[in-house]
Amino acid sequence: MHSWYSIFPKNPWLSIYAWIIFCLLPFFFIFRSSSLIEITIGIVLLVLFFVSYRLSFKAKSGIVYMWLSFEMVINIIMTLLFGFVYFALFTAFFIGNIRHTTGFFIMYGLHIATTLGTVILGFFIELQLFLPQLHFILICLIGTVLLPFNLYYRNKRENLEGQLEVAKERISELMVLEERQRIARDLHDTLGQKLSLIGLKSDLVGKLISRDPKRAEKELLDIRQTASSMLNEVRDLVSDMRSTNIVNELTRGEQILQAADIKLIVNGNPTFAASSPLIENVLSMCMKEAITNVVKHSYASLCKITFVQLADSYRIHIQDNGIGMPDNYSHFPGSGLNGIHERLEFVNGYLKVDTDNGTTLKISVPAVLKQFTKGEEESD
Repeated sequence: MHSWYSIFPKNPWLSIYAWIIFCLLPFFFIFRSSSLIEITIGIVLLVLFFVSYRLSFKAKSGIVYMWLSFEMVINIIMTLLFGFVYFALFTAFFIGNIRHTTGFFIMYGLHIATTLGTVILGFFIELQLFLPQLHFILICLIGTVLLPFNLYYRNKRENLEGQLEVAKERISELMVLEERQRIARDLHDTLGQKLSLIGLKSDLVGKLISRDPKRAEKELLDIRQTASSMLNEVRDLVSDMRSTNIVNELTRGEQILQAADIKLIVNGNPTFAASSPLIENVLSMCMKEAITNVVKHSYASLCKITFVQLADSYRIHIQDNGIGMPDNYSHFPGSGLNGIHERLEFVNGYLKVDTDNGTTLKISVPAVLKQFTKGEEESD
């Protein structure tokens, strides 16, 4: 449950003043009674209510419902004896802070039933006591009905936002781990084999340098070319590790397509509003791979890139008018589609490939990292 300082609303000054008035009102209703016994009973009930109300905020488990039941009994007595209905608002405020769904609805229904039943009974018993404050009683009943739901769903929303923030941090950690694994995999794939080759050729040169200098020279030239190729691959790897964004990647892609004599048409805004760096990086790398596929494999003369921002997702469609792909495109050599799948999979995105009239890659990433209250894939 909430701590004691949550008894009053956090910020609005008018609400604080209203609660203070509700705290002072019982004394007016009590002291207007002529009987000393009634005044004593009223003050005792008032003290007991605020003690139980305070203890209910500190209680745990089923003890909470015991204090709430005690408060409801005091509400009934105060209403019937003094016509004071307004303690129902205090109880309604506390019920709105119950996190357990079943407990909330049970106590909410019980509180509405007892409050409404007591007010109706009060009109039959003491009509002159209740009739002058009828409009205030109606306002109190409306507040008793609406206040718990307002607080319950506000607390539920705050709880979900907190969970989503934790999930966001966890995804960021997993993304770092995945990136490390990718770097290790790329280093192993790109450098391991060629370093082994350089080692073997170096041993061979050592044996041939005295027996066959010409062949040794040729092997040295191969070693140099392999080292140069490794250097370029390391540069590409480092370049991929740098944070990228869609606009810059689109500019580079346009230059590559222009060099390949492929016309580029861009639809939509490549700047997605409020997208996170993670989403920006994933989409940029996927678009880069898709453009590379168009240049290398499509034999196209036209490439159209469409950017679509929906309420729950970011989408990029890369379409060409080339030769298309086989139906079993997952085994298409050198297409890089597996890499796109892996990147999108990690952020719960997906890739759809349409091979009719050329090739269309439909990339979609949920906007879950922008607002953690959203992020559900839509079907095309």
